[in-house]
Amino acid sequence: MSISIYLINPASDFPTYFSAEVFAGRGLNPAAFMADLSIATVAGMLPEDFDVRLCDENISPVDFNTPADYIGITGKVTQHNRMVAIAQEFRRRGKVVIIGGSFASLSPDHLRPYCDILVRGEAEDVFEELCSDLKNSSWKEEYLGGRPDLSHTAIPKWQDYPNERVLMGALQTSRGCPFECEFCDVIQYLGRKQRHKSISQVLNELDELYRYGYRAIFLADDNFTAYRSRAKELLAALRAWNSRQTDGKCWFTTQVSIDAAKDDELIRMCAEAGIMNVFIGIETPNEGSLKETKKRQNVGIDLAGFIQRFLDHGISVIGGMIVGFDSDGPDIFKRQFEFAMSTPIPIFTLGALVAPEATPLFDRMVKEGRLVSDGSEAAAMPWSTNIIPRQMTREQLFEGIRWLCNSLYHPAAFADRVSLFIDKLGKSAGPDKKDYTGLSRSIGIDAVRVIAKLLSSDRPEDKILSSLIAKASTKPEAKVYLKMALIQYAQIRYMYEQGSFWDYQLASEPPPTFVTGGAPIPIRLHN
Repeated sequence: MSISIYLINPASDFPTYFSAEVFAGRGLNPAAFMADLSIATVAGMLPEDFDVRLCDENISPVDFNTPADYIGITGKVTQHNRMVAIAQEFRRRGKVVIIGGSFASLSPDHLRPYCDILVRGEAEDVFEELCSDLKNSSWKEEYLGGRPDLSHTAIPKWQDYPNERVLMGALQTSRGCPFECEFCDVIQYLGRKQRHKSISQVLNELDELYRYGYRAIFLADDNFTAYRSRAKELLAALRAWNSRQTDGKCWFTTQVSIDAAKDDELIRMCAEAGIMNVFIGIETPNEGSLKETKKRQNVGIDLAGFIQRFLDHGISVIGGMIVGFDSDGPDIFKRQFEFAMSTPIPIFTLGALVAPEATPLFDRMVKEGRLVSDGSEAAAMPWSTNIIPRQMTREQLFEGIRWLCNSLYHPAAFADRVSLFIDKLGKSAGPDKKDYTGLSRSIGIDAVRVIAKLLSSDRPEDKILSSLIAKASTKPEAKVYLKMALIQYAQIRYMYEQGSFWDYQLASEPPPTFVTGGAPIPIRLHN
């Protein structure tokens, strides 16, 4: 008798920078920016005699009437509340609920009351035991995984995933990060010793994603270029793989540290392989903040100059930005704005500093009595934090972030950064840009509609966005970058609107004036 399991990736508790609620919010069919690797990977790990169904709630509603024997739920901290709500409803209906994933691993006490089985850590080493126990209806309440060798990991099973409604596929080539940023929980979850899949494994996974129509793929490594010799070996293989594809080339995006820009050969190889975009945790131009949180790889370098090295090779940059470090004074909002506007980076993910439960920062905040129970620990959250800042109140921090976010994403400011990006973008040595994006799938058509709705606004301040199309026509290789930037901008606008956070008129006002040591410190923008 086969065992049936229903695997669910819950919707986020709120729109985020990299989700895609804007599609449904603008009257189109629901969509996701990136395919969910978790449920597809678990599906690939299950024995053949298991009957599996997948649900990505970003795309389709949860079927609470499913006849499945077991319900599997995964998720990150940004999905916490929805994970709990789904688990509670299935248990009310008498289902056996299994919860795993990063949040279950890092904050197990928050989820243990809501499931029958909790899976902590990476599941490969305990998965065979778990499946055997499920078959025998003799499961344990908790299974604890370790740090598995990735040479035998399963190929994610995409055949039952709603691929037509996803902009980018996802593929993980490594786990772990060698750095020790105080506020990051990656090393607590996956370790500092980075482990890698074999080249052949990566290419096999690529073949599967390609077969299901993906031509844009997120390489979901926490730090793709941390080990440069390994990265170069993989990039050479990706370049060769891409050159063999006859039904359109693939484009990749990934996460790197800014110090990768020190190696010109590495960046050139990224471009040749088809990497068109990288996310970099720039965080702040305030070196005191970088030092206090052990983000040493960003210290003592020319941030703007290093960013330009990526653009010289035709690779765009998304910048992570954080405010609220202990070294951040009341002038940080003006400093961050002026730094951002000096860069050719259209998209920044801006949030308050938070302390995830498993991090050294969390422990330090507990010791200093600066942790609050009514704040979020989700990163890139502009309107919440679980930390009491050192040099300002939480209310002042939120007021400053609100001004900064609205100033950065005022249509004129966004257009200025995109225009600078187009001017600064170099010619890529990689595949022709015309092969990029999923226009062959339904999601590509709706992506164009999202942009059209953004550009058709009657608001005078929004009309400046239409000028970007004419600007991009002067440099044809910039068109695909503009398309992605506009989709992300539309999502950010929607995210801010849903958070009652969007008020671009704040951009015409000076940054908030805070009182420090009894003296007001006025902060003025340059004219």
